[in-house]
Amino acid sequence: MSDLLVIAFDDETTGFDLRSELVKMQKEYLIQLEDAVVVTRPTAEDIQLHQAVNLTAAGAMGGGFWGTLVGLIFLNPLVGAAVGAASGALAGRFTDIGINDDFMRDLGHSIQPGGSAVFILVRKMTADKVLERIEGFHVRGRVLQTSLPNEQEDKLREAFAGGKLRSAVGMPEAEVEEKVPVAAAFSSSS
Repeated sequence: MSDLLVIAFDDETTGFDLRSELVKMQKEYLIQLEDAVVVTRPTAEDIQLHQAVNLTAAGAMGGGFWGTLVGLIFLNPLVGAAVGAASGALAGRFTDIGINDDFMRDLGHSIQPGGSAVFILVRKMTADKVLERIEGFHVRGRVLQTSLPNEQEDKLREAFAGGKLRSAVGMPEAEVEEKVPVAAAFSSSS
């Protein structure tokens, strides 16, 4: 089961910086993300979603390939590519994986104008190393919402309010490096 974490920032840049750091950690196999979306609010009326994967472009690319292949069979690869790309882009446009877009837009209204929030859907992580790497973001961020149990969410909020992340989640300095579900990383070790 995956856990949702939503961390808000007063500026747009920090949200993108956190997502970049999470992607780096995923490449290092420290965290397994299902989705990581930055939501920005440039003005009071405008909520923008910055998906990690552009499904419209991916659909167009895949559709173009399959359209060309089918077009070759019927001796008209250009028409096949065009039709395939258009249908693939349309399918990608209406496909939603990961975190629900409407949910992110609704919660995006709680971000101050000029700010951002990172919506993170985490499958599992190496808790001590991930928390160590995101420690620098606690000064600038605040927890908007999580799917963690109340006690664990309170600890995370406390950590982002100015406490040390590692100590706030009850992790000793020398933690065994194992991949654990996110909720387990925030449980007390007493």
